[in-house]
Order: sequence, then C-alpha cells, then structure tokens
Amino acid sequence: MSQIKRLFLILGDQLDIQGAALKGFNPKTDEVLMVESANEANYVWTHKAKIALFLSAMRHFAKSLEDLQYPLTYIKESPQSIVEVLKQQLRQKKITHLVCVEPGEWRLKIALEELAKDSGLQMEMRNDDHFFCSHQEFVAWTEGKKELRLEYFYRLMRKTHGILIDADGNPEGGQWNFDQDNRKPYPKKGPGIIDAPASFEIDAITQEVLAYVQSAYPDHPGSLEHFNWPVNREQALKALEYFVDYRLRNFGIYQDAMWTDTPFGWHSILSSSLNLKLLNPREVIDAALAAWKKYSLDLSTIEGFIRQILGWREFVRGMYYLDMPKMAQDNYYEHQRKLPQWYWTGKTQMACMQDAVGQTLKYGYAHHIQRLMVTGNFALLAEILPAQVCDWYLAVYVDAIEWVELPNTAGMALFANGGRFTSKPYIASGAYIKRMSNYCDSCKYKPDVRFGEQACPVTTLYWNFLINHRQQFEASPRTRLMTANLKRISPEDQLEIQKHASKLLNHLDEL
Repeated sequence: MSQIKRLFLILGDQLDIQGAALKGFNPKTDEVLMVESANEANYVWTHKAKIALFLSAMRHFAKSLEDLQYPLTYIKESPQSIVEVLKQQLRQKKITHLVCVEPGEWRLKIALEELAKDSGLQMEMRNDDHFFCSHQEFVAWTEGKKELRLEYFYRLMRKTHGILIDADGNPEGGQWNFDQDNRKPYPKKGPGIIDAPASFEIDAITQEVLAYVQSAYPDHPGSLEHFNWPVNREQALKALEYFVDYRLRNFGIYQDAMWTDTPFGWHSILSSSLNLKLLNPREVIDAALAAWKKYSLDLSTIEGFIRQILGWREFVRGMYYLDMPKMAQDNYYEHQRKLPQWYWTGKTQMACMQDAVGQTLKYGYAHHIQRLMVTGNFALLAEILPAQVCDWYLAVYVDAIEWVELPNTAGMALFANGGRFTSKPYIASGAYIKRMSNYCDSCKYKPDVRFGEQACPVTTLYWNFLINHRQQFEASPRTRLMTANLKRISPEDQLEIQKHASKLLNHLDEL
C-alpha cells in the first residue's frame, strides 16, 4: 500500500530544520512548499529591511533543504497570497494532506483553517515547539486568575525549567527579579565605547534579494544601506556567541538607556533571529548562563536578559493566542486620531522622536525603551488610533511578527485592552526621557515646561492625559502618585495645559 503524499508548508518565520514544521518528513513521499508572497510585504507598508531579511532568510533556508535533497517547491516573488498559492499547489499536485506549524499571525492561521474546511483538506496544524510554554499550558496557568501578570508566570517558567534556581529550589541570589538594578542611564559624558554588534558578509543570495527589494518596493519606508542582519543559522549562532562574549556584560545596567546616534546600545539584537527560528530560545538562555559563569557576570544582568526571553516573550505569545482576535480591535480609551506622517519619515522637531524614528527607518530596529517610552508613549498621549500604531510597529521593525508585536504595542504601550495584563498605562513626561537619554540637550522643546511655545509636547500631553483620566489614575495605588503631582499644579495652569494640548493634538503633523 503506497503512503499518502503530504505537503509541508514552511512559513518565513519557521526556519528551523529541527523544529516541529519538518518532524516526520519523509523525502520519498512528502514535499516542502515555501512561498514568497507580495501580500506579506504589502498588507502593512513594510520596511524594506524587513522584507529583505525575510526573503534572504527564506532563500538561505531553502538552499539548506536542497543541500539535504529535500523535495522542495519554492515559489519566488509571487503576487498572490500564501493561501492562494497553496490552493494551486494542492490542486496541481493532487495533495489531500497538509502539514504546517501554527502561524505567528492570526489572520494566516484563520485563512489556513478556512481553506482546509472549504476544500475538505486533511490539515495537521502543529504546535510550535520553539517555545517553552505551549498554548495549553498557558491557558491552564490563566484559569481561575483575576489578574494575569508576568511576574507570576515568569516564576512558574523558572521553576518548571530549572533556570536560575538553586539546589534548594529557590531563586538564585535570593530574589526572582533584579529589575531595579537594570534601569540606569548612560553616564553624563555618554555611553563611551560600545562593542559594535557582530557584522556579516553580504553573500550572493542576500545581494540578489537587496536588489530585488529595492526595485520591487521602491516606495516602501526605510533603507537597505545598513542591512546587517543574520540571514541563516550559522550567522545567527555567530551573533549569539558575539553578544554573550562582548556585549552581555553591560546589557543589564544600561538596557533602558538611550543616547543620540547609539541605535543598538548593549542590546543583544537577537530578536529577529529568535523570531525567524534561526535561534532556539533554549540555546540563547544556555549561552547566557554559560557566560555568567565563564566571565563572572552580574546576576542582575543575566536575570534581566533571561526574563525578557523566558518571561516576557513567552508571556506575550500566550496572551496573543488567548485574546485574539479581540486584542486587535481593543481601544480602551476610544482614541481615533491619525498617526502623524513623521512616524514614516522621522521629520519632526522632537529630538527623541527624530532619533528613535530615524534609526528605525535606517536599521529597522529600536530597543524596547525607545519603542515603549518614546514612540509608544507619544502615540498613547497623542490619542492615536491603536490599530494605526500597531500597523506601524508591525511594518517598520525587522523582528515584528504579530504574536509578539501586537501584545507589546496594543497591550503594553497603548493600554488598549484596559490593563488586561499590565497594572497601569506606561506614560511619562519629557522628564523621563531627559533622565534616560541626552535627547533633550539638542531639542528645541524644554522637558520641564508644561505649556507654551517652548513646552515639550510629551510633557504637555502627559499632564493633559492625567487631567483627562484623573479618576482612573487616582483609583489605583500604582498610579496615585502621578495625580498627587497633578494637585501641585494650579487650576489656572491646568487649564493652560489643556488649551495647549488641544492645539498640539489638532496639529500633530506639525510637531
């Protein structure tokens, strides 16, 4: 009896030859399908570097499969959607069985499920074994809980996987979280010499991709001039090794720090490799733990790094699948304003936004504080429609896949779900930006001025936001201190703040 031929669909963020996507693959009877779809570059106005990274990584992965003599159909530069191409392939090859791993974007997951249902296709959609926590485990953890908070989930992950746990089952160093040690700005004279991230040779495959993207997507945002992302497993491993050997030592203390023309700081810049599955989070954590012992690094640095991967990364993925599709529509504050045009150009007079957006367009990257407390903070204070902000983040960052981008943007930066998994809106005035960066030194606006022509728009909009939502902030012990500060501002000045804020909100494109 002949075996059934199955088609294994590999998506652009599932490039792990050891992963669930290819488990049980039989080269004698089965076939792999990979699709480059223009739809994936166009459904949000995607940064050129993000398109190039995905295409180059996919082509390198396809070459690895060919070298292993896997039967592969690779569709280049298709104008159709992935599902449309898949339909044609199934029909042409007379295949009735599809194997895939659950996509990292809800819309594609639903489209595949609908295809299977409508066409009578036998589809095996597998769990993504790249992660520490399965959907089922996450759902089980949420049951019966009034509040869903990272800290308790993170502790469970540490215990379950025995990471930074001592022989007695207690957290290393006697505490779970060293966050308070990891929030320092750079010294007043600046960050000094920072070891640059690992760099990679642009090979023939990547050169071909860069030329194609430049010609096929000339009007898309961003630049390809500084493209330096790992595009295969070998480069991703090199990036990991380089980070733990040279950059991890200062990551913890300065992970929240910002400085003009310092786009990468001491950050790992491994998120794109993790999210494309070129790296496994287990090996990243193992490498950090090995470096901790080898170089006698501070426990606070190691814990802070591991918390981002074992804690937050796993947590937001759990929340994404738990709350979709509602998460994408949530708009707790009912904000409706349009995203200012300068989010796409960087042409604004605000130095903080100029630097954060400028480096985003240049590299397709900004670190988590630039995303949360500069571009995200402003978007919330400026009452911008969450869906537009989320589309921007998904478009411009090379590591943005919806499962990780949407919870971070809608849930954390914009509080669009009303605090479903965060205890407060993450808002700050220009004073925070001044404390954590040198941006204010070169800015025409003054962070300590609340209204008037010299006032920092972030500061004006911050106080305006507090005035408008005073009741909500006073109701929570986490935010009551903010409104206590509001009480120190005279009613006359509060009125001036609101007047100036109204002017700013009606002319956001001119800031």
